Amino acid sequence: MLSVEDISVSYGKTATVTGVSLEIGKADKICLLGRNGVGKTTLLRSLIGLLSASKGSITFEGKVLTGTKPYQRSLTGLAYVPQGREIIPMLTVRENLELGAIAHHPKETERLIEDILTYFPALKEHMNRKGGVLSGGQQQQLAIGRALMSKPKILFLDEPSEGIQPNVVAEIATILNRVNKEKEIALFIVEQNLEFAFNICDRYFVMEKGSIVDSGSVENASTSKIRKYLTI
Repeated sequence: MLSVEDISVSYGKTATVTGVSLEIGKADKICLLGRNGVGKTTLLRSLIGLLSASKGSITFEGKVLTGTKPYQRSLTGLAYVPQGREIIPMLTVRENLELGAIAHHPKETERLIEDILTYFPALKEHMNRKGGVLSGGQQQQLAIGRALMSKPKILFLDEPSEGIQPNVVAEIATILNRVNKEKEIALFIVEQNLEFAFNICDRYFVMEKGSIVDSGSVENASTSKIRKYLTI
């Protein structure tokens, strides 16, 4: 589905991502691992159009996305859950969910909300509460649910386990695996939590200084080797 070829991204004259190539297929489950500051979020933001690539190309289902706006990429089937969740705190849970469908499937909003709540039943009792009063774990579930309201083909998640209690992290992993299996939505997860990432994903990439330095199948991965890239 998504093909990334030799992507580079710069801030001013500083190259943050250099020569990254990867493929995301239908229903893939992929994680991008690495320490803070190695370029993971920069790469992710370039894939969804928030940052422009200075070199390389991005294509999705044969359509060139390089240079297109974030809303255009969203309409093709890409969805994004940012680091820190970024729900709108003064809107209710319902209103946050509705925002996810408004530009994509407005006539299906109620049905989509009902569907999302089958994955996140903990949100049911909070539908009329402001998003900002929810716990961190509930806000993360809301952010994922809002992204799924667009019926994406690829869901990009940036550090979804950050700042969340372990039991909720495990629950989110279970939900993402279920979403992937039942809806055939590909997952691309940026993470430092190796256990969480490997409980979900089948393939991995490791970034160091803006480049991919290791990749392969989770089944055959050397976790001790990967941990060296995750520690300071």
